[in-house]
Amino acid sequence: MGKLYYLMGKSAAGKNEIYEALMNMPELKLKPLVLYTTRPIRSGETDGVDYYFTDEEGLQKLQSQGRVIELRTYHTVHGDWNYFTVDDGHADLDHQNYLGIGTLESYIAIRNYLGSGRVIPLYIETEDGVRLERALKRERKQAHPEYEEMCRRFLADQKDFSEENLAHAGITRRYSNEGPRENCIREIADMIRQSE
Repeated sequence: MGKLYYLMGKSAAGKNEIYEALMNMPELKLKPLVLYTTRPIRSGETDGVDYYFTDEEGLQKLQSQGRVIELRTYHTVHGDWNYFTVDDGHADLDHQNYLGIGTLESYIAIRNYLGSGRVIPLYIETEDGVRLERALKRERKQAHPEYEEMCRRFLADQKDFSEENLAHAGITRRYSNEGPRENCIREIADMIRQSE
């Protein structure tokens, strides 16, 4: 039986870089769990790799088919953006291990859908000042920086990943991404190897 290792953490905690590094370790034999979103594609992202990019009509069609496992709507300065997980047949958890990225809310919904023994939380923790620096640096690289949205995400994450919410979700183990990123990646990779 396969497992879904689920990366989560506040914005700019380094989840994407950790995800890429783990996916590039062939000995871990991880397949990507690709989520869906209605937000616009960012420069450097690829449809079907980073997310499945769709629109409101596509989301409504998947909902009407009963295939949406969990859905989060963010009221951004550019309108509502939806992020969601779909039971679309791409994941074969009977035979493969997967790696996904999401929020605490999405982790809980997917864990409840698949079962707690099949979904393993990987909570990435990074000091707020470091995260803010990273977020600003990342946003400056965009063709059209969205500083207001960056700030909204930063503040929303303070509530979403509160200590109370982490405890309620049963998150006890944390992976620090404040020192060399390789240390955090190694710790997670070792845990995955040991759990097989």
